[in-house]
Amino acid sequence: MASVSEWIEGARPRTLPNAIAPVLAGTGAAASLDGAVWWKALLALVVSMALIVGVNFANDYSDGIRGTDDERVGPVRLVGSKLASPASVKAAAFTCFGIAAVAGVVLAVTSAWWLIVVGALCIIGAWYYTGGSKPYGYSGFGEVAVFVFFGLVAVLGTQFVQAERVDWVGLVTAVAVGSFSSAVLVANNLRDIPTDTESGKITLAVRLGDAGTRTLHLALLTVPFVVTLVLVARTPWALLGLLALPLAVKANGPVRSGQQGLALIPALAATGAAMLVWGAATGLALGIG
Repeated sequence: MASVSEWIEGARPRTLPNAIAPVLAGTGAAASLDGAVWWKALLALVVSMALIVGVNFANDYSDGIRGTDDERVGPVRLVGSKLASPASVKAAAFTCFGIAAVAGVVLAVTSAWWLIVVGALCIIGAWYYTGGSKPYGYSGFGEVAVFVFFGLVAVLGTQFVQAERVDWVGLVTAVAVGSFSSAVLVANNLRDIPTDTESGKITLAVRLGDAGTRTLHLALLTVPFVVTLVLVARTPWALLGLLALPLAVKANGPVRSGQQGLALIPALAATGAAMLVWGAATGLALGIG
């Protein structure tokens, strides 16, 4: 039986910036249209956090039963380490998806019914990332999915449910957050290239190789700061986003210096921290502006 602390670690709380940053940035984008609604922002946060914890448990379950996590480098996996049964981890995943669905339906009822379809696609995407007979995460499309779901959909969805429309500010902000989210996954998959190659998990990092993946990580971390300069067209306060630049430089440090395995874990944490600071600073800047 896994302990409470092991269940919490299995939920991978270090990935929560991927859920929080888009809501902060999207709420700022809504505020820039004079449309921020605090309780809708909170519901959007519930949806986003429940989805990311759900996808973490779903990945734990699917990778565990396939044997992908038998030689795991990094945070504990509940199924792979046999700390919890596959059935219990699968149930935890679908409980999280259920929470996200309930909060999402409330937002849809109070804004637009078609958002239910978007939410259903998010849950399907979360499950089939590593689930099913042909998971797309095993074919190199994980970074694309993260960019779409935790970038474009999360930021623009947050802006839409509050302001009832989206604009170019929301779009470029979504691109920035999606780039950060993808960079987190790129750092994770860079660390796992040896074990993923051995287990047949052909991630984008495996396809690009070590050198190409390191270049991609740098490129993805550059995009948000280009967006910061673009957002100055809406408000000079957008320059607050540059507060995240030192963290981004720190995040790319282990990647840039050629670190491997466990030595790359700080890159994941710093990338997530940079995303969170950028999302908070940019959201605040857009609200002030």
